[in-house]
Amino acid sequence: MDRRTFLKASGAASLLAPILIRKALAAREQPLVVVAEGSDYAAITRKAINALGGIKKFVKPGNVVVVKPNMGWDRSVELAANTHPLVVRAVVEECLAAGAKKVKVFDNTCNDARRCYVNSGIENALKGLKNVDCKQIETERFSKVTLNGQFLKEWELYDEALTADVYINVPVAKHHGLSKLTLGLKNIMGIMGGKRGYIHRDLEVALADVNAHFKSHLTIIDATRILTNHGPQGGNIADVKVLNKVIASVDVVAADAFATTLFGLKPSDIAVTVAAHKRGLGEMDLSKIRVFRA
Repeated sequence: MDRRTFLKASGAASLLAPILIRKALAAREQPLVVVAEGSDYAAITRKAINALGGIKKFVKPGNVVVVKPNMGWDRSVELAANTHPLVVRAVVEECLAAGAKKVKVFDNTCNDARRCYVNSGIENALKGLKNVDCKQIETERFSKVTLNGQFLKEWELYDEALTADVYINVPVAKHHGLSKLTLGLKNIMGIMGGKRGYIHRDLEVALADVNAHFKSHLTIIDATRILTNHGPQGGNIADVKVLNKVIASVDVVAADAFATTLFGLKPSDIAVTVAAHKRGLGEMDLSKIRVFRA
């Protein structure tokens, strides 16, 4: 290569370099949503976690971890009102294998707590695991927290969640009569105390307020079977659709955005997702989300 050709090539390379760097940075900034599919729910849960870099990316030896499923309803597993117990157990086992000192599993239920814990199948699925607490909510453990939100200035949140090192959000994907869907962002209601009915006056803004203050380190959405109508409680097997999927992401908004498509809806159809995105809590534009099928 002569000097002139070399200089031309070098000049072109120097002009291209900033463009390539910008493209690389843009690709790196795209949130990753992993979708794992199969009939072995424990296996696909682990596959989804591993595709994000493995549980050790989130849980360190000696950590206290909260695994927060939806088990708010007195419904059996097949009715899809609660997170599948096999998904919950797989997440808990992964945390223990990573060296978690304690894993706590709980939810502020809507129906009678004892019946919800038992009939959801979650309490029984965790029996026999060491260093795991699956305890009903203790009302005296709620602490008033300053949120300085747009709607909620303060609210009572559960101390077990506030003091944990790692918070893993494990909702079930389902229909909701008021918010259209309930996914990761809405699952935060399970750590809220007080008269939660009040927040329905401005639900999407209230949930953005809480999620802005208390963020999930990892969101794993159970879409093994989804409730397509009459949610959040359900009760009719005709409303359940089996999909055999688990969705995982560090970005709760991106996870919710993708999960919305399973119901034939767009992220922009869900006010809770839109409010969280506007607040800067995550990405809802599907064209800016990298979806990896594990």
